[in-house]
Amino acid sequence: MEKGDSYAIVDLNICDKDSEKADSPDTLKKIPLTTVIKIQRDRGERDYIGFATLPEQVHRKSVKRGFDFTLMVVGESGLGKSTLINSLFLGDLYKNRKISDVQDRIEKTTTIEKKTMEIEERGVKLRLTIVDTPGFGDAINCEDSWRVCSAYVDEQFRQYFTDESGLNRRHMQDNRVHCCLYFVPPWAHSLRQVDLEMMRRLHRKVNIVVVIAKADSLTAAEVKRLKTRILNDLDEYQIQVYQFPECDSDEDEEFKQQDRELKAAAPFAVVASDTVLEIGGKRVRGRQYPWGIVDVENPRHSDFTKLRTMLISTHMQDLKDVTQDVHYENFRAQCISQISQHAMRERGKLKRDSMGNNTDVVFTDTDRLLLQKDEEIRRMQDMLTQMQQKLKASDKKHDSIIDV
Repeated sequence: MEKGDSYAIVDLNICDKDSEKADSPDTLKKIPLTTVIKIQRDRGERDYIGFATLPEQVHRKSVKRGFDFTLMVVGESGLGKSTLINSLFLGDLYKNRKISDVQDRIEKTTTIEKKTMEIEERGVKLRLTIVDTPGFGDAINCEDSWRVCSAYVDEQFRQYFTDESGLNRRHMQDNRVHCCLYFVPPWAHSLRQVDLEMMRRLHRKVNIVVVIAKADSLTAAEVKRLKTRILNDLDEYQIQVYQFPECDSDEDEEFKQQDRELKAAAPFAVVASDTVLEIGGKRVRGRQYPWGIVDVENPRHSDFTKLRTMLISTHMQDLKDVTQDVHYENFRAQCISQISQHAMRERGKLKRDSMGNNTDVVFTDTDRLLLQKDEEIRRMQDMLTQMQQKLKASDKKHDSIIDV
């Protein structure tokens, strides 16, 4: 078997036309698909073309290229953002982090810090980028905390649009933010004004996943009550967080049950820990308290396992697809609209200048056709502007309530 071959589990009796044996474990074997195709063709069977290997071809190419994922974490200091990221990806991204004192936080502004790490699991490589936002919500005046985060997301879209429009697109790097984990403090009774303002500015640009931090400080009843209030606030202010896709009808019942549990758990109330403890001879990640141990991977203690399953195991690709097909396409449409409007204004200006310098200008058929096309483009731009205003109408209704 050569390296890089695709394999299939087949019955070795396909080599023997006269065999009457059933598919038994002794005759089932893993052999290259190229060998299967050759056997089929040698026997004169034309019903096997070979395009069934396309998924394996795509898989090999994708694994060789590797994958990218960018995760933004937003929340005030002390909510365990760094600990959660280290627990999710079993690493230590914040070895040299410095904790600022109280005096520095009085006029502290939100900044952007990027950390990238290469992860490999079973031959699959992932280039993970964590975008942290130190200083968010730490200052006395948090009025403009959202601006830095929103500008960063826009800048990554703009850079990707520029690379996509360039001549050399073979080595494009995707730094767009695919998911934003927004941390809500456990002591809040619902979403605060700074939370609403931040999510309202980002929800049309990035997939937002709401996380209740340090859930071990709340009872089960308090967690349930806080989740209900957060969902009510999101609905009242029409903030669109990440929506789980519906399961296909052909999915097995186990996957459907897992999907229902993930949907019911949002927003996720999590507990994170870097400490490994031993409970009954078993090593677990947990937090030691005088009254006992909180196991972060125990679903009765925390939604950590469900968050990790959703973010990494089941919905990572869907988060990237929504970023590409929805959020980036909206940004791209706006860029094309602005470019078209600018080109139309420049063309009209040149036309007016040429007519002003020569009073004897005679319109040709080409000139008339260009003017007609310009008028059509102008009408299309007006329609697009009206559609964008309607989409933003819901946000403007709450400006007087949310804006500081």
